[in-house]
Amino acid sequence: MSTAVASERPVNPVEPFLRTDRMPHIWCPGCGIGTTVNCFARALVESKQPLDKVAIVSGIGCTGRVAGYVKLDSFHTTHGRAIPFATGLKLANPGLSVVVYSGDGDLIAIGGNHFIHAARRNADIKVICVNNFIYGMTGGQVAPTTPVGATATTSPYGSYERPFNLPYLAESSGAVYVARWTAFHVRHIAHSMAEAFSKKGFCFIEIIAPCPTLYQRRNRLGDGLDTMKLYKQRSVIKNGASTRDLDVGLQGEIVVGKFVDIERPTLQQNMEQQLRQTLKDRFAGLGGA
Repeated sequence: MSTAVASERPVNPVEPFLRTDRMPHIWCPGCGIGTTVNCFARALVESKQPLDKVAIVSGIGCTGRVAGYVKLDSFHTTHGRAIPFATGLKLANPGLSVVVYSGDGDLIAIGGNHFIHAARRNADIKVICVNNFIYGMTGGQVAPTTPVGATATTSPYGSYERPFNLPYLAESSGAVYVARWTAFHVRHIAHSMAEAFSKKGFCFIEIIAPCPTLYQRRNRLGDGLDTMKLYKQRSVIKNGASTRDLDVGLQGEIVVGKFVDIERPTLQQNMEQQLRQTLKDRFAGLGGA
């Protein structure tokens, strides 16, 4: 074998999108977050996004570290504040594709108020939520998505609070695109991300992923591989299903698919229309005077 050929090595198609100088990453073996990053890179290729026009914003938490590892313009904001930062970024530079990439604790707990109002306003941002049912970085506390009966450090006898159904929350707040997959559904995730890039408005993708160190271990669900097998067994694809019926428990099926894909004016479009109408009315008033 020649020296030239021997020196060549296969290049992972995801590698050009990563800040390899920051590796190794902090995620635990079996964590599903890295899988979603692979899907995200493939979605960028599939949707032919100009990388200088993509910005990624995250908050605090394990998933929030994604912004620090991708080779894009990225912003690591304070806890729960990724969505308002992303909204301002999009309004200031409408030519950007702005992605919010964070976890269920960051987006739905401390950031929950921003989530529902950004969806209500139809801010033109893409929100990717990796839902591992727990606070992974801060010690395994119960989260707004923890299933009833699941144990956590703050619910040693099982959570007794009803969790959020995230697709239903997103749709009822006003999202124009809503999908849910598990970390097992890699091709579906990449395709949904590419679809979201092509839409105007608030797009939400939930990705159910394992946290083997804190959630899976404490609830005796095995490791990351065991969880992938569980996702394969329990997941049922029901595109167009009513988001009211998408609760996830410790047992039973996990309904995945694309549930919402509609059109309505974005925050930017409504703002510009209102401004034009206001100026028109004022100039008409001046002319009448």
